[in-house]
Amino acid sequence: MEKMGFRFIVFVLAISFLSTPVISDLILSKVERKIDLTSQIVRISSSLKVENEGPNVVSEVLLSFPDFQVKKMAHMVVSLVEGKGKSKGSSINLPAQVVHPDGMPPALTLYSVSLPKGLSKGESLTLEVFAVYTHSLQPFPEEITQADIQLVVYQDSAYFLSPYKVKFQSLNVKLPSSRVESFTKLENSKLVESELKYGPYEGLPPFSYSPVVVHYENNRPFAVAQELVREIEISHWGNVQVTEHYKVAHGGALNKGGFSRLDYQARPQVRGVSSFQRLIAKLPRGAHSIYYRDEIGNISTSHVWGDSRKTVLEIEPRFPIFGGWRTAFTIGYGLPLEDFLFASEGKRFLNFSYGSPMEDLVVDNLIMKVVLPEGSKDISVSVPFGVKQQEEVKYSNLDILGRPVVLLEKNNVVPEHNQYFQVYYRFNSLSLLMEPLMLICGFLFLFITCIAYMHADFSISKSSASYLAKLQLDEVQATIQQFQNIMNRCLAVHDKLDASLRDLSRTGDVQACKAVRKLAISLLKDLSKDMKPLLIFLQSSPQAAQIWTKVEDLVGKEKEMEEKLMLKHSIVVEGYEKKYGGREIENRVAPHQQKLTSLRQEVDDLLEIIDEFC
Repeated sequence: MEKMGFRFIVFVLAISFLSTPVISDLILSKVERKIDLTSQIVRISSSLKVENEGPNVVSEVLLSFPDFQVKKMAHMVVSLVEGKGKSKGSSINLPAQVVHPDGMPPALTLYSVSLPKGLSKGESLTLEVFAVYTHSLQPFPEEITQADIQLVVYQDSAYFLSPYKVKFQSLNVKLPSSRVESFTKLENSKLVESELKYGPYEGLPPFSYSPVVVHYENNRPFAVAQELVREIEISHWGNVQVTEHYKVAHGGALNKGGFSRLDYQARPQVRGVSSFQRLIAKLPRGAHSIYYRDEIGNISTSHVWGDSRKTVLEIEPRFPIFGGWRTAFTIGYGLPLEDFLFASEGKRFLNFSYGSPMEDLVVDNLIMKVVLPEGSKDISVSVPFGVKQQEEVKYSNLDILGRPVVLLEKNNVVPEHNQYFQVYYRFNSLSLLMEPLMLICGFLFLFITCIAYMHADFSISKSSASYLAKLQLDEVQATIQQFQNIMNRCLAVHDKLDASLRDLSRTGDVQACKAVRKLAISLLKDLSKDMKPLLIFLQSSPQAAQIWTKVEDLVGKEKEMEEKLMLKHSIVVEGYEKKYGGREIENRVAPHQQKLTSLRQEVDDLLEIIDEFC
């Protein structure tokens, strides 16, 4: 039925082409086509030398494709090659969009390629057209046994289908092996080892079409992901977690006659040549915490190795995959945040690769989910090709409003879609403290509740001197614990302020460093207000007389440490603003750093003494 449908399309095209008018004065002086049939994905590279023989300036070039090919086209790139001959240089990608000019055959789809500048009379240029097709190889026979090889059929035209006259053209078809059952024999056609050549052909009129059929052996893995869901979860605490859910099938000839594990293990290259037992994924460098599992549990048949540029994961399903068989599994891994999250113009953006990391995998439906931190807003996306975009919300541990999720969906995805896309958003750094503060408050409430319960006195008499003294001592100890908590929070702010200087030396972002200082000053001021009533109570309490001197000394040391740290921060920031050298900045802060180190040791010693009192 498919062959009959193909012949009918060719017949309709042939009838339509006879009455199609010439649409411009452009001609193709030379066309070189290369078709790669070595895998399940068909890749066609066409080099077109375009000349203008008319008097008018031409600003666009039309490319024509049969509708049955366009339906299976996954990717197309048209580029303008600069230079000529051996001096060919870089190429520029050109926009192409579908157009519907009058008088064109109904079974064709035409793309208009806009040129960067008009092509005048007598001028020429070279276009490179690269197209990728999926599901274009039809198994024939459609069912085979475990021991049979897989034969497929590919259909195309020996002539380049174009609305322009073609002076000279040739076609090379690269096959995975030299075993070819049959191919359409035309004038100037020959098979040389694993390469099929048609042409050269000269002086062909517009819309010339000569169907060719190649029936050959192809045992490469026909791995097709019927659905792939990739979830990228961003954590500003330093990690990007990637989880990929695969539903994979063998898209080749269906297996018939059952499966023998014994025969397969004895001679896998003969009794399972058309199957695939492993998939290879090229993960980004720095991938860690890698796992591979399915609905049953972890799968141990996987191997990982890598270098400074990439990490390679080789996985094996629980059973070899023959034609028509399916399997589902999940892989996950973590990535360092600094390699994929960047800042630009007040926004943060994720720079990640679309597509699948699996080699030679065709994805019928790919859903990419980017989970942003809670509190993200002003979200925008930049993708180098068309996708369907949606937004949703995901709730995780300790979330209140939920995390925004950007959903990018695309059908018919091939390895050529493994291009970087960006997700931009705004995020307030203070939001990072929301969940830790929730935990702190929760534990603080729990501890206070426990303390209150443990110190509750259910006895009848509460007027004895020893009982009152114990109450006062307990109150002093509780106050000292609160004082220690506030002091530790002050020291944590000091550490964060000091860490901002290290970030400044690494990134050079002076404004971010100043923002951290401003936040630190505000936090320290609030903590000082919280500490004041505690100090007043301890100073007035007789039970705290023996520890009050240490508390007073600790407060003084902390204030002195805060002043020195602010001075050091100002010196370093001033040095970066005035573009001092790193050595000069270190020399200027060295005396202050020595004093800070000494003060920190004294503060830690005093904290230990006060802790023993409690």
